[in-house]
Amino acid sequence: MVTPPAALSAISEPADVWMLVRQRPSVLRRSTRDLAAALADAYGPRFAVWHTDELLFGVQGGQLVLRTLGGADLPAPEVVCVRQVAGPMHDDREVTLLRHLEHMGSTLINTVDAQLTSRNKVRQLQALASAGLPVPDTLSYATAPLEGVVRSLHLDMPCVVKSVSGAKGDQVFLAQDPHLLRSVAGSLTREAPFLFQEYVAPSHGRTLRVIVVDGEPVDAVLHTSGNGTLAANIAKGGAATRCAGRHPQAEDLAVRAARALGLDIAGVDLLFASDDTFTICEVNAVPGWRPEMTAIIPAVTARIAKALSTRRDFKAT
Repeated sequence: MVTPPAALSAISEPADVWMLVRQRPSVLRRSTRDLAAALADAYGPRFAVWHTDELLFGVQGGQLVLRTLGGADLPAPEVVCVRQVAGPMHDDREVTLLRHLEHMGSTLINTVDAQLTSRNKVRQLQALASAGLPVPDTLSYATAPLEGVVRSLHLDMPCVVKSVSGAKGDQVFLAQDPHLLRSVAGSLTREAPFLFQEYVAPSHGRTLRVIVVDGEPVDAVLHTSGNGTLAANIAKGGAATRCAGRHPQAEDLAVRAARALGLDIAGVDLLFASDDTFTICEVNAVPGWRPEMTAIIPAVTARIAKALSTRRDFKAT
């Protein structure tokens, strides 16, 4: 059992390791719950799960402070495992909390900067391409009207259209021709920009996800669409088949992608450019995984233990 945060104010020994998750009443995915249980087993009362809406933070007497909603002071944990999904983070909300924890001296896995790069699909591509890694041709925009952007595009058709901050296959579709794209442009949400990306035909309805932890490929799964659609996400009805070790070139590429984005834990989604070559679709800073992928939780807990050990070795010198 994970110790509920409400009980922690009565515990004299502060938690060294936190898991930070989304605000309530969000339902935690199974992989997050299983990881929390493993960390609770490893650290007992020195581990706590906190939701982002349970914490107060600021400055008092020139010192950074962290408190519960009940007003109890909290020391900053040594290590924070961030399971707050990067896409929905707001600069003025969750990001500010993460920055506060970093300023108080906590080690975040993954870091704020890595989370920020990963939450925006174009910023990912900027970093990946700058590192010399293969990515599909992509165009996006900042504040230009979407209808004007669509009229000025010079992309081969069909092309993939997706929100720069979408998740789980939402706000993704294949535009077969420019006329269709122009006809739907006015109906697309304005909350975030869209990107227009090269269609990688050999990978239609299938992606390869590699979970990378601390620079090592820990497991891999092939996602396939169940109905012939472009997106193969499980949330969209896709199927998953474990395939660790079957695509060593892809696993090596995934490791390099995680390194380019500064991620200790990453889910790297790869497209099949051919049967044996790959290009990077996107990288997830808070990946989920299937229950049968049993090597991932030990790898994550080992990464957290390594962070704790590194901090204590540094303090001892």
